[in-house]
Amino acid sequence: MVDRINKKTILVTGAAGFIGSNLVMELLRTGAKNRIVGLDNMNDYYDVSLKEYRLGEIEKLAKEADGEWAFIKGNLADRALIDRLFEEYKFDIVVNLAAQAGVRYSITNPDVYIESNIIGFYNILEACRKHPVEHLVYASSSSVYGSNKKVPYSTDDKVDNPVSLYAATKKSNELLAHAYSKLYNIPSTGLRFFTVYGPAGRPDMAYFGFTNKLIRGQDIQIFNYGNCMRDFTYVDDIVEGVKRVMMKAPEKKNGEDGLPIPPYKVYNIGNNHPENLLDFVNILQEELVRAKVLPVDYDFEAHKKLVPMQPGDVPVTYADTSALEKDFGFKPSTSLREGLRKFAEWYREFYLS
Repeated sequence: MVDRINKKTILVTGAAGFIGSNLVMELLRTGAKNRIVGLDNMNDYYDVSLKEYRLGEIEKLAKEADGEWAFIKGNLADRALIDRLFEEYKFDIVVNLAAQAGVRYSITNPDVYIESNIIGFYNILEACRKHPVEHLVYASSSSVYGSNKKVPYSTDDKVDNPVSLYAATKKSNELLAHAYSKLYNIPSTGLRFFTVYGPAGRPDMAYFGFTNKLIRGQDIQIFNYGNCMRDFTYVDDIVEGVKRVMMKAPEKKNGEDGLPIPPYKVYNIGNNHPENLLDFVNILQEELVRAKVLPVDYDFEAHKKLVPMQPGDVPVTYADTSALEKDFGFKPSTSLREGLRKFAEWYREFYLS
C-alpha cells in the first residue's frame, strides 16, 4: 500500500467542518503535489467563527505546502455547482464529510438533514457516475447501529432500526452508495465514526458544551443518569484512518455471472474502548483545571445534573475495529485523557487568551 497520497486531485466536502479541516491539513502536511478542493456551505448550525478559524489554519499551512488548495463556498444540494466542480477539476478521490450533524437537532429541524445528507449525497453519487473517480470515501456514523443490544458494534451487524432521522440519513447514504457501486462500478468506502472529539471541535458535542456551560457557572446535564458509554475517538485518529482508507479503494472485480461485484466497503473507526460518561466528565474537569480554564476550587458537584435519556440517543456506542486493523494495519490509540488535555489547552488559547 502506498504510504502517502501523491499528485491526486481531491475533493473534501465539509472542509470547514471539524473532521474535514483536520483531514485537509493532514493531506497538505503529508501529501505531495496534490490539488485539494474544499467545499463547505459555512452554515450557522454552530458558531461560524470556528469554521473561519479552521479555514484560516488551512490557509496558513497551504502557503508552505507542496500542493494546491482551493476553497469554494457552496451547498452540496446545489446540483449545478457539484456538476461544474467535477467537470472542471476531474477529481481522483472524493471525501464526502459534509452533512448536517447532530442527533437532537434532527428532531426539530428535519428539512436540513434531507437536503444535505440525502439530496447532497445523491448529487455526489451522480457526479461520480458521470465523472468516474478512483475512490469515493464518505462519512457514515455509529448512530446507524440504533438500539442494537450486541456490543461491540460490528459492520456485519444488521442496522435496520435507526432511532433518529440523522441515523436514518446515514444508513441511507450507505444503501445509495452500495447501489451506485453495483450499478456503475464506483469504488466506495463508508466510515462509521464513533463520537469524535478534539481541539476546535463541534460546540454541540458534550465535552465542548459542558466546558462552555461550566465557564458560565451553568449546570451540565448528564443523560441517562450517567449510565451512558461512549467510544470517544480523537480527531487525529479519525483523520489517520480516513487517510489510509483513501489510499486503498475496494477492488473492482467481476462475479461468476460476469457482472461487477460492487467495489463497496464499510468500516468502523472508533477507539474500541468505551468510557462511562461520568468518568469522562471527571477527566474533562481535571484537564480544564490543569489548563487553567477553570479554577482549582471550582465546585463541579454543584453544577452536575443527572437526567433521563434524550429521544434519539442510545445508551452505549462501542466499535469493533478489527476489519480496519486487518485491512489497513491501523487502530486508534489516543487515550481520553491525552485527547481532552489537548482540547482543554486549545480552548484556553482560543477563548481565554
